Amino acid sequence: MVVPPVAVLLVSCICFPSSLAALYTEPRQLPRHTYDYVIVGAGNAGNVIASRLSEDPRTSILVLEAGVRASWRAWFLSWYQHSRPICDQTACPPFGNETEHLLDTPYDWNYTVTPQKGLNGRTFPYNRGKILGGSSSVNYMVHQYGSSEDYDKIAEITGDAGWNWDNVKRNIGKHEKIVPPADGHDTTGQYIPANHGTNGMLSVSLPGSSQLIDSRVIATTRELSEEFPFNEDMGAGISATTYLAAAINRPNVHVLLNAHVTKLLRTGTIQGVPSFRSVEFAGKPGAPSIIVTARREIVLSAGSIGTPQILLLSGIGARDELEALGIPVVVENPSVGKNLSDHVLVPNIFRVKDGESLDALFRDPALFKAALDEWMETKRGVLASSMLNHMGYFRLPSTSSIFSTISDPASGPKASHWELIVTNFYINPKPGHIPPETGSYLGLVSALISPTSRGSVTLASADPFAHPLIDPNYLTTPFDIFAMRETVRAVKRFAAAEAWKDYIIAPFGNFSSDVDADLDAYIRDQASTVYHMVGTASMSPRGAEWGVVDPDLKVKGAEGIRIVDASVLPFPPNAHTQGPV
Repeated sequence: MVVPPVAVLLVSCICFPSSLAALYTEPRQLPRHTYDYVIVGAGNAGNVIASRLSEDPRTSILVLEAGVRASWRAWFLSWYQHSRPICDQTACPPFGNETEHLLDTPYDWNYTVTPQKGLNGRTFPYNRGKILGGSSSVNYMVHQYGSSEDYDKIAEITGDAGWNWDNVKRNIGKHEKIVPPADGHDTTGQYIPANHGTNGMLSVSLPGSSQLIDSRVIATTRELSEEFPFNEDMGAGISATTYLAAAINRPNVHVLLNAHVTKLLRTGTIQGVPSFRSVEFAGKPGAPSIIVTARREIVLSAGSIGTPQILLLSGIGARDELEALGIPVVVENPSVGKNLSDHVLVPNIFRVKDGESLDALFRDPALFKAALDEWMETKRGVLASSMLNHMGYFRLPSTSSIFSTISDPASGPKASHWELIVTNFYINPKPGHIPPETGSYLGLVSALISPTSRGSVTLASADPFAHPLIDPNYLTTPFDIFAMRETVRAVKRFAAAEAWKDYIIAPFGNFSSDVDADLDAYIRDQASTVYHMVGTASMSPRGAEWGVVDPDLKVKGAEGIRIVDASVLPFPPNAHTQGPV
């Protein structure tokens, strides 16, 4: 069982190769336009597929990536208004992977969610990496697999036992390579070696730098062990630096950047089923369209936003939606773009005594530069870890009043309802929020892991370069707001442990009240996303009249298209989504 932990395995930064053989930036550079497989998207999923398929030297693969390969670490010190890049693809501290700093840059899709009725009508950016590696190149570098019950539930939903955890976990050895942490500390009791691979593609490690609050977190799990039990193992990467790096120098793999896919083209009919073998793309609005052909399959790995958008533009979707935009219907499927689900977070912040937090690091350019210099020279120090050293997954009490009227939405009786993320500094991702200029803070972020709210991705127009309408529909069910309210109460109990008595001063924000209405108002005002959108091209049983793909991930009602990305997951996993994808 891969279940509720507090200790977490975080990824170590892997340097990107200095040269990429078959990497092209313009269509005219492609040596041909026909391949065995055309993969749409060089993100977390697409790169794995490219690597696996290219192991057969007789198989030709083209990967189309709308983004770029650039010195995307140039934004790394934007906090301090440095004018020159200090971090490139061969020097990338794990602490620097933060989606928020990509806003309004060429490395982000710059999506925005529609006004959210469950969040007081607020709208905000929804970051997605537009770069080699996709969002795995710009995320917080947390790698987990989730609960075994997630996979067993998928097997139950699809009627395909191949998705059972006992079958899926066999791939961990091929995928993962556990390596020592950057600081070389003794990891005995901090993870379970038998749960991890040692010869896989992706290097993972425990946090490479301890923080002063670590002992307080562990002490709290001992004091409040019934509610916040310690788990030594949950099961950590950038796919562009591992899977794609492994594949890119193989002569049978070509990668084209700046290739914005506009639609998949029907090329015929096989046994009465529309067949798709060609992919249309362009470099930018108004640029000539280019068509490439897949002899075997098109693999759509454009993510939970990009994948349904491309399907809809290709005439695969709800008839009324497509006809309203003048798009010819090729495959009628009203499930395309529906069933969107996401993890929602609330940043619960506490004012603490000075001395142990990392807040000064973010305010003082000299301190940050010293930390960066240490990492550049030794690969050690505070930047050798990701943004956090501890997180946990927990359940609501079985006696919770909500369960008298609503069935438990978790994937199983041991799977979680919510996540606790501990940060040793002020954190509030609410758009437009300005951090305080003074003081020290502790972030006890709570996130909803098993939401019941469902949203959608729909087309705003038939223009393939126009962003779709993204409506996660956050916190619109009784369970979701109840659960989030209870997570805030749980966080306050966590903060009241003896381990924090001489450290935490008071809550910083409007969550001191224990009145339901007050907590609901606080949550709806502060909540945002963990960027874990799934479900918009969901799996379902073969022959089912709902869902977008069969259990083998082939698109229903079409021939020649397979989808491999987070969009096929029917519900959010008990994990940050990089590992499951």
